[in-house]
Amino acid sequence: MIRPPISEDLRRFVLTSVPSVPFLEALLLLRANAGQQWSGEMLASRLYTSERTAQGLLDELCRSGMAAPCPPPHQHCYCYAPASAVLRERIDGLAELYARHLVDVTNLIHSTLDRKAQQFADAFRLRKDT
Repeated sequence: MIRPPISEDLRRFVLTSVPSVPFLEALLLLRANAGQQWSGEMLASRLYTSERTAQGLLDELCRSGMAAPCPPPHQHCYCYAPASAVLRERIDGLAELYARHLVDVTNLIHSTLDRKAQQFADAFRLRKDT
């Protein structure tokens, strides 16, 4: 039997904590430049997205405990700051996995999005009374 490239711990982490590929790309960019202070504008230029989208990603990373606002006078910027050692280890493991199995990780993220989209659509489907 071929062992799947994604461990159960990392699979669970991706399914519960990584809402999109842009979120993952932003997270990994912050992690790779851990000492950098990131504004929405800076992140947008690196991810080739709008400043509004990049700012939303930074806000999501903060809510997830993976980044934090920088101290004054740079509180409008964000830094890589996992809330715990366990979270930092999971992110490190995900970064290594993503570098080796980009397609598998991306497919896992998209499968979650597809499932959520289908559940949302099913909630509004009109059904005939039988």
